[in-house]
Amino acid sequence: MSSKDILERDRTGEIISINDPEYPKISVLIEEAQRITAEMNTVYHEPEEIRVLFSELTGKKVDDSFGILMPFYTDFGKNISIGKNVFVNHACTFMDRGGITIEDNVLIGPKVNLLTINHPIDPATRRCTVSKPIKICKNVWLGAAATVLAGITIGENSIVSAGAVVTKDVPANVIVAGCPAKIIKEIE
Repeated sequence: MSSKDILERDRTGEIISINDPEYPKISVLIEEAQRITAEMNTVYHEPEEIRVLFSELTGKKVDDSFGILMPFYTDFGKNISIGKNVFVNHACTFMDRGGITIEDNVLIGPKVNLLTINHPIDPATRRCTVSKPIKICKNVWLGAAATVLAGITIGENSIVSAGAVVTKDVPANVIVAGCPAKIIKEIE
């Protein structure tokens, strides 16, 4: 077994088993995320209260320009990093164990899924997880119900159309659509 802590191993893409002796460290953070998101989603909060709760969820203070509509779902929370002037619409799911970085001026439509976790192909280890980071660069717009898979970067100024499933990196200044998402237009 690696000498690295399980949280570091998880963030760097190693296969993580629920039978790992350090797995309780992950479980504690999952339970904390469940508690905080339940508080966020079941009672009305003013925008400033939501920012405080979201900051508690991520362990990092979010900027006063951050806006989010409830409900919001995450399995972990501590590996989400949010820039300035970011808006997240309702019913989004951020599975962030691999790390989700959202830069400035990003718009995220309703029901968007950012999924940094995957499972090995081998049936013998399929109950394990493998995490890879997602990066959403400046000025990106993710349309309603778009899904971005583990290890993906969405380039600056690009648009991911509603319902698209992003399985490969998206370059800057393009619009992608479909399943799997493909470039349909360049942004001038």
